[in-house]
Amino acid sequence: MDEQNETATGPQGAWKLLTPAVVGVPDQQVRPVWFLVLAAKEIPYHLEHNQPGLQLLVPEEHLAEAVHQLQLYEEENRNWPPPLPPAREFDQNILTTLSVLMLLAAFHNVIRSDLLLLNGTVPDWFNLGMVQAGKIRTGEWWRLVTALTLHADLQHLLGNLAIGGLFVFLLCREVGTGLSWFLILAAGILGNLANVYVQSGIHNSVGASTAVFGVVGILAGLSVIRYRTHLRHRWPLPIAGAVALLVPLGSEGKKTDPGAHLFGFLFGVPLGLITELLISRVGQARSAVDLLLGLLSMVIVVGAWWVALM
Repeated sequence: MDEQNETATGPQGAWKLLTPAVVGVPDQQVRPVWFLVLAAKEIPYHLEHNQPGLQLLVPEEHLAEAVHQLQLYEEENRNWPPPLPPAREFDQNILTTLSVLMLLAAFHNVIRSDLLLLNGTVPDWFNLGMVQAGKIRTGEWWRLVTALTLHADLQHLLGNLAIGGLFVFLLCREVGTGLSWFLILAAGILGNLANVYVQSGIHNSVGASTAVFGVVGILAGLSVIRYRTHLRHRWPLPIAGAVALLVPLGSEGKKTDPGAHLFGFLFGVPLGLITELLISRVGQARSAVDLLLGLLSMVIVVGAWWVALM
């Protein structure tokens, strides 16, 4: 090794030139971080500012230790920092997501009108579709679904569409539209179900925000696995999202339910974890599977309302 290094006269006698080739890295120039490594190990060094860059010299008797320490450093940091995994793009499905959000808004207008059904009656949408803990416990399961499509007031609706819609877009870009809506629906249903069994039998509520908090939880679960090496930079996002949702959705009236919001978030986290683990093992859902999951979500919602109106 000594034969590959030029000998120079430094401030304390014979010094050896420490080059990237000696350390065993492909760089053409000395890495600035090497100075910190040598300083941390209390190995003396000397810098010479020659063109085209710096020259690093160490005393001849410290050359072997300097090379050893730099090689250890390079080995430990060979793949650091790891690159961020590319976000999965699903921009072609933005129209689908927008359509679903517009349908929610349109349905809000429908239930506020005096629209007649085919049998000539005007349904009491809220009474038929809201979460009523006692009735759900006795078998009216459809309320777990239908309540997610009802909004207590215009503020509730706009909050879900604006803030919640943003998180839905983010999730759809990560895992696909059909799978996203299936997960969102699952988080909302599970959140309502868990809340029913911690409330009294007379407890009533409505709100898509249970599912919206589920979206935030799903994104948090995805981030724990997908961005685990960069999690310290990303964990505030889901928390900030949940806090932001509390502002427009936290005072919607007596028919809203903070407990259901919390359970929606808590169920969303494991759903996101499981989804990302499956994606990492078997790959992204195929287009046909994604489409089927989206259709299944629609069938569940329409079917729940069909049963409610029967």
